[in-house]
Amino acid sequence: MAGRRTHQRALGQLVGQSVWMEQLRRDLARLADCDVNVLLEGESGTGKELAARSVHRLSARRDGPFIGVNCAAIHESLLESELFGHVAGAFTGATHEAVGFLRAADGGTILLDEVGDMSRPLQSKLLRVLEQRAVVPVGGTDAIGIDVRVIAATNSDLAEAVAHGSFRSDLYYRLNVVRVSLIPLRARRQDIPALVDHLLRRTARALGAPERRVSPAAMAALIRHDWPGNVRELGNVIQRAYVLGDTETIEPDDLPAEVLRGAPAPAGQERFPTLQQAICGHVERALDAAGGVRSRAARLLGIDRKSLWRMIRRYDLSDRPARRNGSVHARHDA
Repeated sequence: MAGRRTHQRALGQLVGQSVWMEQLRRDLARLADCDVNVLLEGESGTGKELAARSVHRLSARRDGPFIGVNCAAIHESLLESELFGHVAGAFTGATHEAVGFLRAADGGTILLDEVGDMSRPLQSKLLRVLEQRAVVPVGGTDAIGIDVRVIAATNSDLAEAVAHGSFRSDLYYRLNVVRVSLIPLRARRQDIPALVDHLLRRTARALGAPERRVSPAAMAALIRHDWPGNVRELGNVIQRAYVLGDTETIEPDDLPAEVLRGAPAPAGQERFPTLQQAICGHVERALDAAGGVRSRAARLLGIDRKSLWRMIRRYDLSDRPARRNGSVHARHDA
């Protein structure tokens, strides 16, 4: 029972009941039992740090520290010292020893966020740490052993960076023992209502304000928006609506203009699609999110492949190309 409660708490922030979210929670739970390096890939705001924290909280390292480092936010000249530590006198201003993030995470987990922004020289030093399981502080000569699980995260394509020579292939394979891809919010719109409810409760607690609800028209606008900033952007929109709204119900007028663009017209002026149009659009969005692979699309829709095939045949979707990021992909099964 205690183990089940720990499992629920660790994964509780990963909100959503879509097939993809259920699979993500299962994958992270399995990863927690295997003390290997993990590479999390996904756009900014998709929840890579939440995923990393979930793995840590479910692992045998849960009682050790979890340290998150944004490699893109620390100037290159400081990042080496911040990661590996330094000895006193290593450079001007180094008046005392600093252990660095890697040693501080000993016995626990370190998240190297935006690891793709790390310079080539630092990549080489990080590779040495991963191979030797030891750190040599800046200005020092002695290697200090560490026991740390490394989770790396990136919003860029590291495989492409390797091909272009900007990221070391040997480090890439060291980090990419297990890779987990987090899909953008626009590809799992069915999770938006649950996320909105979660964010409403969290915002109310943070502001010490009564809980509010979202009107059907406002929810329709939220579901329709493409969310380039993903869950982080959605959270900001909910906070804005709390601060600027003056009623207990969040209406479309409480949402920013960019969210309302392309949203359904107000009640009384709204033109509803036919049921067939709605089904076709939903199936096509699932196919787009799955890159045209029907077996994946079926999982996103929560149906089996035969049911999806019947829908494609019934609504004549077989010859319609799926468009993703401006390119056309033929639909096929993996």
